[in-house]
Amino acid sequence: MPIHGLAHYNIRADRRLLEALRDFYVAVVGLRPGPRPLTSFGYWLYAGARDVLHLSEAVANDPRRIGSDLTFDHVAFECGNWPEFRSRLEQHAVAFTERSDPDNGRRQVFFRDPAGNGIELAFPAGDA
Repeated sequence: MPIHGLAHYNIRADRRLLEALRDFYVAVVGLRPGPRPLTSFGYWLYAGARDVLHLSEAVANDPRRIGSDLTFDHVAFECGNWPEFRSRLEQHAVAFTERSDPDNGRRQVFFRDPAGNGIELAFPAGDA
């Protein structure tokens, strides 16, 4: 049975942090809120027609540490229009680093969300 791709990833946090994460991923990363067919509290964020990020409320007996100091490093999104994203990052005062992949010319941009999770935006070669 082959794997066809990544379905989504999930971040679990308290409600206050979930609100900040939702706002960040919508305003900065460009995902959009959409349908979430569950009764528990949380959000599903979409890239196009696909839910790619699930934000779920941590319950009282399920404490979560902030940050990605375990084995998780980052999630990567394929993007276009680097000038628009650069402007968005600067507008929201998000510190980022960037590099070009010498093998394929892709631009890679790295930063952290409000919980400290790593994010990469990958732009094709030639995207200004």
